[in-house]
Amino acid sequence: MPLSALYDLPAPAKLNLFLHVIGRRPDGYHLLESVFVPIDWCDRLHFERRDDGALARHDLGAPLPPDDLCLRAARALQAASGCRLGADISIDKQLPWGAGLGGGSSDAATTLLALNRLWGLRWPRPRLAEIGLALGADVPFFLGDGAAFVQGIGERLTPIALPQATYAVLKPAASIATRDIFGHPLLERGTEPVILEGSLESSALGPLIRDEGAGSAAAAFGRNDLQPPAEAVCPEVAEAARWLAARFGNSRMSGSGSAVFARVRDPVDGTSESPKAQAMQQRPAPLPPGWTMRICRSLPRLPLADWAGEAAAAG
Repeated sequence: MPLSALYDLPAPAKLNLFLHVIGRRPDGYHLLESVFVPIDWCDRLHFERRDDGALARHDLGAPLPPDDLCLRAARALQAASGCRLGADISIDKQLPWGAGLGGGSSDAATTLLALNRLWGLRWPRPRLAEIGLALGADVPFFLGDGAAFVQGIGERLTPIALPQATYAVLKPAASIATRDIFGHPLLERGTEPVILEGSLESSALGPLIRDEGAGSAAAAFGRNDLQPPAEAVCPEVAEAARWLAARFGNSRMSGSGSAVFARVRDPVDGTSESPKAQAMQQRPAPLPPGWTMRICRSLPRLPLADWAGEAAAAG
């Protein structure tokens, strides 16, 4: 029997453990290198099939813009496939906007994976990724398997295995539009590319993979080239970074901001959160008005990774 609905599908956030801008293409797109890691802070989406071809979004939490990435993803898949089915899409929005956590891109990826199954298309992952990249540079990552070394404008993904880690993720009240950062005169556009020789473990990314670097994966490698312009545009980014660094000894902005994160060091056996993380959960430190903080765990795999694999096998 064909599926009629899919409920409670996660759309997780991601963190950029580093983000380097290594150049710019003739068409104006910036060339990036980064390591993306998914975390357990998620939006939740529900999908119900419609036979009339209509696409409608219903906001269960904070209201979204009328034409968000989720609806654009649904329309793009419908047009590319020629499918005459539609869907009611309900979103419980938990991830903040303008944070650099990839929330909109993650919603779009979950939508592509869900409708691919709900409509019985059975498209393989590369075909979905083509649509995803046209929607946003981060979407292909959320259609993948898990943590990845990301290159180009987001289309070149090399899966990597990272130790599971705990992060304090702090979103100040202000949000940042990505276009304001990439057009800023303080943006560094000539960082040297990462040279990957031999295995990933023995390459420049080794400290991340082996969980080295002064006890902090956030401080182990590189930087975020977007952070200086983001701090110039939004002083709250610098304030949030200082707030985390004072408590955890490290901080870095994710994506184009405004969210920042700090690695919270786990015990040696890695089976539970550190006392600091537990204390922050049980007795949260006072935050300025409008700020939000979550203690998050990295995810070994994206929650719907097998869905893309099944689509590939069926296609």
